[in-house]
Amino acid sequence: MTYTIEDEYIELYKLIKLLDLVDSGGQAKQLIEDELVYRNGEIETRKRAKIRPGETIHIGEVTIKTV
Repeated sequence: MTYTIEDEYIELYKLIKLLDLVDSGGQAKQLIEDELVYRNGEIETRKRAKIRPGETIHIGEVTIKTV
């Protein structure tokens, strides 16, 4: 899937929640804490990591490309 970032960046846990991949922000944070989220091919453990256009996020079978 593709997500268009309207501002300079979006925080990682907010992106996950916004795309309805989880039911709550707390669940999004738990996914990140459990090292299940990859940013540009590397595990991302910062819940508030600033995701900018051009990055790729992988969560299980889901791939998010930001533009």
